[in-house]
Amino acid sequence: MPRKEAKKTAKKSIGPESKGELVILTGLSGSGKLSALKTFEDLGFYSVDNLPLELVPRFADLVRQSAGIERAALVVDVREGMRLDEFPVILKRVRKVLPTRVLYLEASDDALIRRFSETRRPHPMGRTDTVIQSIRAERKRLDPIRNVADIVLDTTKFTVHDLRAHIGAQFEREESDRNLTISSNSFGFKNGVPSEADLVLDVRFLPNPHFVPEFRKLTGKHPKVAKYIRDFPQTTEFLDKTMDMLEFLLPHYIKEGKSYLTVAFGCTGGQHRSVFIAEEMKKRLTAAGYRVKSSHRDMPR
Repeated sequence: MPRKEAKKTAKKSIGPESKGELVILTGLSGSGKLSALKTFEDLGFYSVDNLPLELVPRFADLVRQSAGIERAALVVDVREGMRLDEFPVILKRVRKVLPTRVLYLEASDDALIRRFSETRRPHPMGRTDTVIQSIRAERKRLDPIRNVADIVLDTTKFTVHDLRAHIGAQFEREESDRNLTISSNSFGFKNGVPSEADLVLDVRFLPNPHFVPEFRKLTGKHPKVAKYIRDFPQTTEFLDKTMDMLEFLLPHYIKEGKSYLTVAFGCTGGQHRSVFIAEEMKKRLTAAGYRVKSSHRDMPR
């Protein structure tokens, strides 16, 4: 069943007395799950690490019935062993009783190897294989979960603080009639397209401030760079047409139950054009009444 249809079925199956929210946190060892779980706890989620898979439906039912737990987060990962193959079926059961999102964390092989080297901890897949062999085996084992995840987040370039900020932007509770959080992000194509992006827009058609010597070390947040980019007529036209597209799409996303949307703007290096556009779109969407966060993956710190 396509994911879109599955979500509709889950929403229809939740009874009128259902309450609460569940986040299932999963992904590769070394990708930041424990830091993420701590962040959820700080956001007010009742947090549980390594709950046996067969207990997840019972836990969801307890959250639904509990007067003291409105939001909960739990970790399911490779420690479950071969039972992970049952996760998609169990997830369908859980979504019949409680609104549930699956957040899957991953990172590049090099980043994971480095993290295991720094912590000097063995990989949970075992001590007999090399770390890279264990990482590749774990990716394969977790594939059924990744395929049903609502959010796939690549933490390769994240610090702990970046991870906390990103989860906070996606999951912190704010009062709004429009129950949708939008992340307006920038990135550089030379470093790859961010895997968490729902919509990717290429702004490399705009003149590049990098070739103006006085702008080279600045970013799209600097007033001089912003004015340089804004003064081109195609910049305003792009912003207007992108805003028109989003104003068409966003109500439909909300109607379908989507509670987060990541719009990623890419230029060559992720320093000038994409940063400016992401910030401008944040201003426009905020003025339209949406909750909007911005982040700049490749902008110099």
